[in-house]
Amino acid sequence: MRENKLLNLGSCRQKQLQTWFESDLGKLLAEQEAECLDPRIATLFGYHVVQLGLPCRNQDFLRMSPARNRVVVGSGDDCTGIDLQADSHHLPLASDSVDGMVLPHTLDFTADPHQVLREVERVLIPEGKVLLCGFNPWSQWGLWRLLRLRSATIPWCGHFFSGKRIQDWFSLLGFELEEVIYLHFRPPVTNSPIMQRLAFMERLGERVYPLFGGVYVILAVKREVTMTPLRSKWRVKKRVLPTAAEPTMRKVE
Repeated sequence: MRENKLLNLGSCRQKQLQTWFESDLGKLLAEQEAECLDPRIATLFGYHVVQLGLPCRNQDFLRMSPARNRVVVGSGDDCTGIDLQADSHHLPLASDSVDGMVLPHTLDFTADPHQVLREVERVLIPEGKVLLCGFNPWSQWGLWRLLRLRSATIPWCGHFFSGKRIQDWFSLLGFELEEVIYLHFRPPVTNSPIMQRLAFMERLGERVYPLFGGVYVILAVKREVTMTPLRSKWRVKKRVLPTAAEPTMRKVE
């Protein structure tokens, strides 16, 4: 079963994901994600910021970052928009060298999400930030995916990890959660007029069922575990030397 799942994930190439994001539904979702990500990416300061994956050809997620070097890492066949072609499971980056990372649906379409997160933790500096977005299984999108269980098309062939599970993984790796936001409370219909009529569901969802958006965005910070040296409570006892005997006057008879 797991092998079949990995085979399905293998068919979900980056180029296919980019094509889906060019559809009406994909464009709407990309706009909502950009509106949420832009102000948070602007907080990714430092020298190096890295984005793993390029789901949208025309969407530059890192443009708002004030970092000096902004690098997009991808492993797809289409290298358009990618600065560094590499495997996200084994990043050719030094440990503790990156100030911030952005993962736009990266875990949704990888065979080993745990390894990707371990690499993220490895290359991030202490207090470095990571922004991650993914599809929420506890939503109308998740229900739609269940109805299309055997579908090998984007995005239904990918993983739909819950936000809670991602938060648990971050916690195990020493990250501290800063923020979780849910987006797109409409069903994933592809008809533009229907999507427009259902726009009221966005405001309704934010107020009534905020945890059931189709997509979540998670902001977490890598915390450094500091080792506080403990002062030794041992005391070296002074060695008590025997005092020399004082000479005595002894009367000899």
